[in-house]
Amino acid sequence: MKRFMRFGGKPLTYAQQKAIWGFLYVLPWLLGFVFFFAVPLILSLRYSLSAIDADSKGMTIRFVGMANYVEALTVNPNFNRTLTESVVNMVVNVPLIIIFSLFLAVLLNQKFVGRALARAIFFLPVILASGIIANLESSSLVQTIMNQNAASGGPINVLRSFELERMMLEVGVSETIVLYLTGAVDRIYQIISESGVQILIFLAGIQTISPQLYEASKIEGATGYEAFWKITFPMVSPLILVNVVYTIIDSFSRNAMTDLIISTGFDNFDFGLSSAMAWIYFAVVMLILLITTYFVSKRVFYQE
Repeated sequence: MKRFMRFGGKPLTYAQQKAIWGFLYVLPWLLGFVFFFAVPLILSLRYSLSAIDADSKGMTIRFVGMANYVEALTVNPNFNRTLTESVVNMVVNVPLIIIFSLFLAVLLNQKFVGRALARAIFFLPVILASGIIANLESSSLVQTIMNQNAASGGPINVLRSFELERMMLEVGVSETIVLYLTGAVDRIYQIISESGVQILIFLAGIQTISPQLYEASKIEGATGYEAFWKITFPMVSPLILVNVVYTIIDSFSRNAMTDLIISTGFDNFDFGLSSAMAWIYFAVVMLILLITTYFVSKRVFYQE
């Protein structure tokens, strides 16, 4: 049965009410975009098509067309390599982060002693990655110990990726799968440090699933494995899409590519080339997001 709300003397359907509330929900973001982000975005596009000369008299902007884009793609020795490495790292890391986050969220949703402490521990990297502490991450005690042990072949290297690779190859596992899994072992510090928000989102989604569904599945004789694939996984599939989009954007916002763009603009003072690099990077990220969203959204289950 539809509910109605009076607006301007006319009744609104429930769908129209949801549309209004949805618009009000995103209104702060729209206002922030218009007043704080739109102008710099337009200026960066203008800079990418211009040559900028700055001196004591001010800044001179000369239109040069696509010259900066051509230089970024064909002349600059670092851009193509860095962009390719960023995309490859994203392709490798995003599935690992999503799988790890979902697995940890399922475990942290179980009832056990110290559950609150365990949740805080896995969310701690998100807190540590903010503010001043983020600048200390590369020289943190954990990372320093890992690097020193890796260089010296210390205890942390006992079951490092080469040992795992040898064992899996001996039992006949495909070399492609072996290389992917050993890469995950080498990236374990990065995966854990970038999974806090995703774990929290998955955990919140799992807790919204009705317990009656699990009780009914137990009555029907379903195992925990079957309950996960038939109940938990479909019910959190919308959040998988959310976390995939979030993780892709997060992986592209902090890497060598962004460092190259910042260095080109503020160290070499080539703001035109830096802006062109940023727009190419933006186009690549948008293309990846569109392709990923298109294919993942086809597998998402929405409970009506």
